[in-house]
Amino acid sequence: MDWKVLETKIKSWLRAATISVKTLFHGERILCDIVFSSSEKIAESSFTEISRDAALTLFSFAENFGKSKKILSPEKLFRALDMYEAICDLWPEIESVFSHESLSAVRAEAMAALVKLGEAVRIMLAQFEAAIQKDSSKTPSGGGVHPLTRYVMNFLVFLGDYSGAISDILADSPVTAHTPLPESYFSSPTSGGGEDPSAAAITARLAWLILVLLCKLDGKAVLYNDVALSYLFLANNLNYVVSKVRNSNLGLLMGLEWIWNNRSKVNRYLANYERMGWSKVITSLPDDPTADIPPEEVKECFRGFNLGFEETYKKQISWVIPDPKLRDEVKISLAKKIVPGYRAFYLKHRENYIGVESIVRYAGRFE
Repeated sequence: MDWKVLETKIKSWLRAATISVKTLFHGERILCDIVFSSSEKIAESSFTEISRDAALTLFSFAENFGKSKKILSPEKLFRALDMYEAICDLWPEIESVFSHESLSAVRAEAMAALVKLGEAVRIMLAQFEAAIQKDSSKTPSGGGVHPLTRYVMNFLVFLGDYSGAISDILADSPVTAHTPLPESYFSSPTSGGGEDPSAAAITARLAWLILVLLCKLDGKAVLYNDVALSYLFLANNLNYVVSKVRNSNLGLLMGLEWIWNNRSKVNRYLANYERMGWSKVITSLPDDPTADIPPEEVKECFRGFNLGFEETYKKQISWVIPDPKLRDEVKISLAKKIVPGYRAFYLKHRENYIGVESIVRYAGRFE
């Protein structure tokens, strides 16, 4: 079945399932129990005849979707979770309405649907992880946020909204069994003595998927010819990851410690970018900019600064920092590293070179 047609049917099923169980089947059960109140067997027999085939058809739709492994893909994960959540929410009514022994097949069919949907979710999560690892798209030319990062994090944000269902599905399939990392890596960052094991399951899986993404980004970073640009790329992308986690339900699942640790990594990446990308400018000035040095050495310092600044500017003119807040942080940080030293050096030696643009090119703001 074409996915658009199937998705429409799933949406109809989601609406119909609640009405069917809570209103139609529930109403028929009450009616049979009242009309045939003198005979429990007749009431059970009547309700079974009325409801069994329709109920089996209702729940077999969800089971068949879970069983159709050939059509499964990560994009269909959320519809599977919708159906899984719908059956879970209806489970108390399912057990109550179809409590007769003659309707055990209906309860079994509903449970089978849950099992198959859970298996489908695990398969699609594995497909999603494999898709991240196999991604071969090119890195952005200016070191910006990679499309893979946007896709993965938007996917995980939506996944975080299904934390209850995902936790149930993953409870029996710990990620630590499939990875070489120590179990401590997957412990909930907000864990305490009464940590919920099911909540830890989704935290572990999310932590692992984000780690897979970050490892992939590390591999893409080395494709840049400039080391400073590699660090800027890593900073931009990890900052995007942290922002998505912090501003969504993922923040509650990953915890403040995870956010703080990864935000500190962003700062380290930026520090390396500044060190590698601006070292020629920063080191062009003497350690003590107010020291008395020979005129020729002063000229060389000015010329070295000019050359380093212009080369860095030309090289980095196409580099980007999409996050305005992060961009301002970098501007302020670089200004603190460059401006005070240059100002002190300029004010100390400006008298001999005022108006000589070939030597002093950056002076306006210090006059």
